[in-house]
Parts: sequence; structure tokens; C-alpha cells
Amino acid sequence: MNRAVRGKALLELIEHCLREGSAIEIDGMGRFDLDSQNRVMFTPNDRVRIFLAYAEEDRAHVKRLYHELQRAGFEPWLDREKLLPGQNWPRAIERAIEISDFFLGCFSRRSTVKRGHFQCELRYALDLATHMPLEDIFLVPARLDDCEVPRHIARSTQYVDLFPDWDAGIDRLVKMMRRQTIERNKRLKLAS
Repeated sequence: MNRAVRGKALLELIEHCLREGSAIEIDGMGRFDLDSQNRVMFTPNDRVRIFLAYAEEDRAHVKRLYHELQRAGFEPWLDREKLLPGQNWPRAIERAIEISDFFLGCFSRRSTVKRGHFQCELRYALDLATHMPLEDIFLVPARLDDCEVPRHIARSTQYVDLFPDWDAGIDRLVKMMRRQTIERNKRLKLAS
């Protein structure tokens, strides 16, 4: 099947689902809806995407962070909120990291010593960061408690503390991400 035929088939499937009353959201990209004249319209998601990496034991803190970032107008990605039943979760997580504007590594006394998914996600983000412009902030270490940030990261990247003053830490994080997004957009306009 050639590309044009596949594209037409996809559009027909989208139209069918929309006429059945289902909106279609493509995670991180945007949403298909019907307009007032029953035409298929795509609305891109222009919200800043933030991947939240954490150790399972810190889930309560990270869930709170997820909601704070949503309230601030961002699009945070949290596995427990975004993964669908039956979804290939390792690939979905990699894809979510790849399309994120920021990778927020949530460090704690537990996450820094525990083996597992947090460490894997962190390494993947560190590798992706090597392909980005040096001026871009991508990896953002956030300390949930008085833990040591791994030396490899602490040598070159400033972290934000979300303790003892949660609100001050969130405020600092939100301001940085908004400022960095504006600067990125300026650089992109200059380059085009």
C-alpha cells in the first residue's frame, strides 16, 4: 500500500471515529475534532511537554508535581497517567522522552541508589541531551529530599530543590521552563 492510500485510509478512520462521537488525541502532538461544518480539524498541542522520571517509592510526591505542572499550563507526562492498557510501555516511555521539551529527573535518597526504570530513563535522557544545542536546558534534576545528585550530573547541571519549601521550588521550576521555552522559540525563529 503506498503512502497516499495509507494516508487516505487513516483520514477515513479518523473521520469515522469522530462521527461516532470520539475525539482523537495523539499524545504530545494534538487532537482531531470535527468543526461546526463537520470537517476534520487538527489542533496542535502547543503546551510545553515535561517527562517526569521517578522511583516508584516517590510516586506520591511526583503525582503532586504532575498536578502542579498541569495547573501551571504545562503538559507533564507521568507513566501512571499516560500509559494505556496493552501499550508497549518501554517504547511509549522512550517516545515520551524523545518528544518532551524537558526531562524532569526526580531525585531522592531512594531513587539515587535503586536499580531499575528510573536509572534507565535517566541514561536515555542523558544520551538524548548530547544531541541538543548546548544552550538548551533539557535535563532538569529536581531533588525531593536532601539526597546526593549523581556526580556525573551534578558536575554540569544545576538542580532545583522541592524541599523544604515546595512552593518556592515549583515557582523556580515553572519560571525556568517558561523562560527557556521563550528563548528556544526565539532561537528557532532566528534560524528559520
